[in-house]
Amino acid sequence: MPSIDILHEHSLPHAKARKAVQEVADKLSERFGIQYDWAGDTLNFSRAGVDGKIALAGTNLRVTADLGFLMSAFKGPIESEIRRVLDERFS
Repeated sequence: MPSIDILHEHSLPHAKARKAVQEVADKLSERFGIQYDWAGDTLNFSRAGVDGKIALAGTNLRVTADLGFLMSAFKGPIESEIRRVLDERFS
């Protein structure tokens, strides 16, 4: 499966970074039916064709996702949108 792996540095305090990740997850759930849950400081998410996680660690976060066959055709646009949202929320 094609994968997305993005490491993004930020300067937010941990609580604000976690809140920002939660807000992103809420929007994804509302717009695309993505299911998610927290395991410590890692938000795991999934829906048909996508399984991934957002892991908070100090001054960075890592977004990883495995894309199914149909979603792999959209890897470029998906990755671009993730980077845009990270820049917007964590800059």
